[in-house]
Amino acid sequence: MMIFCVEDDDSSRELMVYALAAAGYEVQGFADGTAFREALKHITPDLVLLDIMLPDENGITILKKLRNRAQTADVPVIMASAKGTEYDKVVGLDLGADDYLAKPFGMTEMVSRVKAVLRRSSRHKAPTLLRAGQVELNESAHTVLVHGKPVELTLKEYELLRLFMGNPGKVFSREALLASVWDMDFGGETRTVDVHVGTLRMKLQDQGELIRTVRGVGYKMEDR
Repeated sequence: MMIFCVEDDDSSRELMVYALAAAGYEVQGFADGTAFREALKHITPDLVLLDIMLPDENGITILKKLRNRAQTADVPVIMASAKGTEYDKVVGLDLGADDYLAKPFGMTEMVSRVKAVLRRSSRHKAPTLLRAGQVELNESAHTVLVHGKPVELTLKEYELLRLFMGNPGKVFSREALLASVWDMDFGGETRTVDVHVGTLRMKLQDQGELIRTVRGVGYKMEDR
């Protein structure tokens, strides 16, 4: 399992990475949110240890973005803060953090919390097989079938489809799709969404009509 550790203090981060690696996990450490986000473009971790106080962007803001992004919405997150205030803990948990560590904490406690959160997340993971009409998406295998035959999608097309199929009937604005799938604000350039939805519809063949345009708002996917 891969764990991302986001901590700006070099000595603390090195100690955390060492302890987790000794416990048998693959670990990557990051000193700030920028390096962390860059790594997310290539790997989706199984868990994130996230410090609240970071030099470029605080952990609360990063957590919000993780929860609003399709690829990382379900990744377990353990928040850590030197403040140790009740406010930080409540805000983090309300925003979807799975656990909270108040600094200073011992490495044994940290590893124990990580194991507990991973156990809970494995028991409560959503089904990995999604269906709508004659479309079948297997999250574990990262495959899409239409009428039982495989269809090749780009990464963004796949993430769009997974978001739609995981939320049948829900209307997504173009801005919400940009934030979730592209993880950024395009400053109103929503044409990117329209182009990708168009190519996705074509690749889904006759099942592309399941993705409906909601005039003046965005898109939704219906099952039938």
